Amino acid sequence: MKRSELEHLIRAAGSIANDAEIVVIGSQSILGQFPNAPAALLVSAEADLFPKNHPQLSDLIDCSIGEGSPFHELYGYYAQGVDESTATLPSGWRKRLVKISNPNTVGVTGLCLEVHDLAISKYVAGRDKDREFTRELVKHGMVQRDTLLSRERETELSPQVRKLVKARIERDFKEHTG
Repeated sequence: MKRSELEHLIRAAGSIANDAEIVVIGSQSILGQFPNAPAALLVSAEADLFPKNHPQLSDLIDCSIGEGSPFHELYGYYAQGVDESTATLPSGWRKRLVKISNPNTVGVTGLCLEVHDLAISKYVAGRDKDREFTRELVKHGMVQRDTLLSRERETELSPQVRKLVKARIERDFKEHTG
């Protein structure tokens, strides 16, 4: 997905939900902070998002511009209507959201996860695609180890998951910084 495509989804989701603020919490939220992110981070054709002021309308977004919709078939990308609980995030993440607001979003503001908050959600999820994503973030110098460890401490996790997240962070930095 390209930044212009995310802007299109933000604009469309805002129109569907009649909401001027759309929160983007999936991998493509990287485009908020890094509009020209490396291609390896932009492989997803979907953006996980929800209307900030009308979160109950996520399903309407999903039906209108989601996977398999005429929108998806026409443009080749789509929105996944989700809710706030879809991602496990550090406390304070809302204060760090990165805004996308320009002529392409036509009065709708996209609110994207800050890169370290996004990375923590991926470390927690731990799927193969999430692990590849975090490795790329580290490889390209887009995240800092100390900030990640600080955010891990600010995230509600079971002791087992916390141990896994710390190990994943350390592994990524060991692989890419020696």
